[in-house]
Amino acid sequence: MKQEKFDWGYFLKHIAIIAVPVALQNLLTTTGSMVDTIMLASIGEKAVGAIGLCAQFSSLMFSGYWGFIGGGMLFFAQYWGAKDDEGITRSYGMTLLFMMTVGLVFAALAICAPEFVMGVYTDKAEIQAIGISYLRIVGFAYPLQILAMAMSALLRSIEQVRIPLYGGIASVVANCFFNYLFIFGKCGLPKMGASGAAVGTVLAGIVNLLVLISFVLYKKIPYVLEFSKHFRWTRSAVAQYLEKCFPIICNEVLIGVGNMLINVVLGRQTEQAIAAVAVFRTMEGLVIAFFSGFSNAASVLVGKEVGAGNHETAFQRAKRLVYLCSGIIGVACLVLLLVHNPLLHTLGLSGESYRIGTGMLIIYSVAAIIRMGNWAQNDTYRSAGDAAFGSILEITFMYLMVLPFVYLSNFYFHAPFLLVFAFCYIDEPIRYILMQRHLYSGKWIRPVSGPGMATIEEFRKQHGIQMKKSK
Repeated sequence: MKQEKFDWGYFLKHIAIIAVPVALQNLLTTTGSMVDTIMLASIGEKAVGAIGLCAQFSSLMFSGYWGFIGGGMLFFAQYWGAKDDEGITRSYGMTLLFMMTVGLVFAALAICAPEFVMGVYTDKAEIQAIGISYLRIVGFAYPLQILAMAMSALLRSIEQVRIPLYGGIASVVANCFFNYLFIFGKCGLPKMGASGAAVGTVLAGIVNLLVLISFVLYKKIPYVLEFSKHFRWTRSAVAQYLEKCFPIICNEVLIGVGNMLINVVLGRQTEQAIAAVAVFRTMEGLVIAFFSGFSNAASVLVGKEVGAGNHETAFQRAKRLVYLCSGIIGVACLVLLLVHNPLLHTLGLSGESYRIGTGMLIIYSVAAIIRMGNWAQNDTYRSAGDAAFGSILEITFMYLMVLPFVYLSNFYFHAPFLLVFAFCYIDEPIRYILMQRHLYSGKWIRPVSGPGMATIEEFRKQHGIQMKKSK
């Protein structure tokens, strides 16, 4: 059967429509974090290191709820393609409830047990004290951030990508403004140092949420505020949702725990290395922020076609999106390396901490091209209904390869810090080969919508795809 010519014009246009606003929003958020770091750098490297470790706790929370975001976007995108309004609203209700449960648990830990949290991440008493004062306040921002994240995920999935961008712009401006006031004690306010950055984060979360809700009301967008419809669940709908979410939840939680264990190693280095790690995470955020817009586009553009039953279009788009994402990340990493010298100095690194930070960036720039290719493929599989394959691979390699290499090299062989750091990415090339084989197999297209399921057997027959029969 002759394939239709691929429509590059439509493809690139819609990637830009979805990816650019998402990338801009994430870049703005990361830029805001960099401004925070620059402000805190004037206080000292210990403050930078402490807030960096607190950010790792936030990342663990992110891992806890991202499984529901990933599962939710699978349903949002496919139901959007199938024009199933009830399915979108119902899936959003489930996603929001499960995410908020995770957020409240982490908020309680941050507010009520910050000593325990900081004790896990570092053994440096001065850094612990700064982190404790920060966590007690920033914990109030977690539920706000999760509500905004859920709303943004839904809006992006239904191709309303500009609204989260507007919320992100307002949030970053508010965060920088309030941080300046409270960190340095301007306009008659108390000089709070690192705690002032936490106050700024809470107030920025409120601003972001207000902007999102205002635009949803102004544009009369359905789904988001239809509270009476959010919980019209059936047992079969909940079972299907959790079945798709479960591998993603396991993936994100177990990888989050694995990353926490890695951060425990990185948090027990010298104070210069801890500061370098904190700054590196901020700069890594620039790359991830830039990339996530394109990964989000992959999820929507592929998932939407799978939901509508256009599986061949989804298949052809997926193959091109993966290589496009990797190429774009290569360019982004090159730019980052070209400007790293003034950037690292501006972010407060000098001497030994600057040397370590430079080494980390070089290692990461090589690994990121493959790493983001794996990420793009996994997001594509999830949006098409296959939440298990990439998750199983990532968990397996994290616990059987990455963690043993990192722990043994650091605690047993006492390897140089940069070699220990390089081992964090040792599994990426192997996983990339396995992910590529799965990509070209087409077995990852597993629709959940009516139109998608009606045409899947024809697609599989056309490509000679043999699926294992469920018992």
